[in-house]
Amino acid sequence: MNDTLITFSGWVGGNVELARTTTGAAVATLRVGSTPRRLKDGAWEDQETIWYSVKAWRALAENVAASVRRGQPVLVAGRLVAETWDKPDGTSATRHVVVATSIGHDLARGRAEFSRPARPEVVEEVAGEEGQREEGQREEAA
Repeated sequence: MNDTLITFSGWVGGNVELARTTTGAAVATLRVGSTPRRLKDGAWEDQETIWYSVKAWRALAENVAASVRRGQPVLVAGRLVAETWDKPDGTSATRHVVVATSIGHDLARGRAEFSRPARPEVVEEVAGEEGQREEGQREEAA
């Protein structure tokens, strides 16, 4: 497969939107603006801002929604894909979206604190019959 890989830095332009598919998969969408700067005649000049539409799926979507806010600097890495759909008037439309594999705060522009999300607890069933041990009991060596 020939994917177009992209990595860029920029600023989150709006709130992260978290949704779920019909199968329950989390998907986060956000817009990130990136303004290239060029050194011209000894002075830095801002170029035109490029706005990227970014999608993150599953655990990354959940973590982005919990961590990233409007106005924060981020680094994004992912695949550039074309999404095509039919509009109500019968014409087709295409937009380019970055499907993220990684999103993080840009630490060249500030500080962040990392924390792992809590893992769901595994609930042990209590059987108590036919030689199965109950919760809290140890197996005796034969």
